[in-house]
Amino acid sequence: MRDYELTYIIDPALEEEQVNALVERFSALVTSNGGEVANIDRWEKRKLAYEINGKREGLYVIMTFRGTPELRSELDRQLRITEGVIRHLIVRPEE
Repeated sequence: MRDYELTYIIDPALEEEQVNALVERFSALVTSNGGEVANIDRWEKRKLAYEINGKREGLYVIMTFRGTPELRSELDRQLRITEGVIRHLIVRPEE
């Protein structure tokens, strides 16, 4: 198992229930595939550095978790196809 840090930006036009559902969906995906979520840090709406898909703002979520490389790949795939996720990045934190 490896440590990972996932940062994703959610469309700010979504309702609060939809945002909560997305956060829960990705944390449940980690736990259901044998990983463990260490921390989820939700930031408020922030201005993006540049416009993405016509959006100037986004809701940032940072999740640290432990999992396998296969879990990382599946999470990356799910984030890519999910409506409401503007951008995402999964990295291994430096030791």
